[in-house]
Amino acid sequence: MLKSFRQMNNLGTKPTKFILCTALSSCVKRLNWHFGLQIHARIVRTGYQDNLFINSALIDLYSKFDEMMEATKVFQGVKRHDQVSWTSIICGCSQNGHAREAILLFKEMLNTQFKPNSFTYVGVISACRGLDFSYEHGKLLQVHIVKLGLESNGYIISSLIDCYSKQGKINQARLLFDATVERDSILLNSMIAGYSQNLYAEEALKVFTDMQLNNINPTDHTLSSILNACGSLTILQQGKQVHALIVKMGSENNIFVASALIDMYSKCGSTDDARGVFNYAVKKNTVLWTSMITAYSQSGRSADALQLFENLVNEEKLIPDHICFTAILTACNHAGFYKKGIEYFNKMETEYGLIPELDQFACLVDLYVRNGKLQKAKKLMQEMPFEPNRVMWSSFLGACKVHGEVELGISAANQLFKMDGHDSATYVTLANIYAEAGLWGKAAEIRGLMKDMGVRKRAAWSSVEVDKRVHVFSVADTSHCQYKDIYLELEKLNFEMKESRNKLKQNFDLEGE
Repeated sequence: MLKSFRQMNNLGTKPTKFILCTALSSCVKRLNWHFGLQIHARIVRTGYQDNLFINSALIDLYSKFDEMMEATKVFQGVKRHDQVSWTSIICGCSQNGHAREAILLFKEMLNTQFKPNSFTYVGVISACRGLDFSYEHGKLLQVHIVKLGLESNGYIISSLIDCYSKQGKINQARLLFDATVERDSILLNSMIAGYSQNLYAEEALKVFTDMQLNNINPTDHTLSSILNACGSLTILQQGKQVHALIVKMGSENNIFVASALIDMYSKCGSTDDARGVFNYAVKKNTVLWTSMITAYSQSGRSADALQLFENLVNEEKLIPDHICFTAILTACNHAGFYKKGIEYFNKMETEYGLIPELDQFACLVDLYVRNGKLQKAKKLMQEMPFEPNRVMWSSFLGACKVHGEVELGISAANQLFKMDGHDSATYVTLANIYAEAGLWGKAAEIRGLMKDMGVRKRAAWSSVEVDKRVHVFSVADTSHCQYKDIYLELEKLNFEMKESRNKLKQNFDLEGE
């Protein structure tokens, strides 16, 4: 289309309004920004700048290239608007992170004779996700949608489910899902993604199973979400079945699916399979390299993570981003590469022009505390351009316990109490710091305070997959139907470990003689 337009332009032929609209759409699809500007100039010369359809196409063009000032100028220059022009500017603002502007324009549209359509609602619902009180905005929009009789529109409902899920309101999202009679792949994908994002992995798998039983083909986004669920539950066999489905569908070369596969295999402890996926990928961008570096980092193979990072920057000549640096700094933390970690942190700004963000500062704090540099860690938290979060203070408090730093531990605990006064981990850690320092009275005070405030230590849960079934258990659990056999087997293992320890001790004593 663009080639034909160029030929017409060279011949001096006046293009029709239809050809101009089509040419603008082609510029958007081909990401040809400069030619889009030339077409805009041609529109002005031919006197079509007041045409509503052409202006809507121009708004869409500028929005796609994040030129919202130009898009707004075009919109404001339109003498008579219609549903399409209003929807174009609202969706443009929403897509480019101008959430408040999108909401204000939507309210302004409601005062006109034009009613919002499904695309308008999807745009404004998406904008809600970038606002404070987004759940409340979503509820108001839901009421509006019901009044207009659009509650059966799957496209709109999917956007609402996504909005509620992003705010952790998964029960509200499920109510919408259950109320929808016709469920297509978009709606099912939204519910699966919502469950996966909120760590309801088992529920995500159930919806995915229903999807398959109803012969609804999953999208690449669905596959990424369900792989995340498999990784959360560490169910390798189920993950491998999804991998087989991915190969069957021909989606293994999708960067985001491949990245999700690497993440799933690494969480299931199968790092070599993750590397196999990485090696098989035809196109490897920074996202895929970062996924593999993260996989090595989280599985304790820090040397492999560092080697891969060096290959990324020296051989592939790719530029690492903030997420990639978080992965490599985590690898340094786990392996105790103190000097190397500081070196990578400094390289962010000196070699790659990246200003460290909160996550990278958190990694550096963790690196300091793991190596006993508590004063350095505290100084960094005081001087960095961000407020320390719970993760930082929790890491710092844990290090205070390891190194017996009572005063620093009290300071860290007080910060955590301000953030969440009902987190049992803070109370327990501080009590242990007092106990190990011989301050039994203080330790008893903390445990008494826990009791007075009704704070209880949460039971930890673990899961194991046996014969394609996931079994969940906790400490002193008796809910499993075979719990007696399980405890008997644990006693045997405990006895064998004690025997092994005694033999080692005897051998050591003999060698000493």
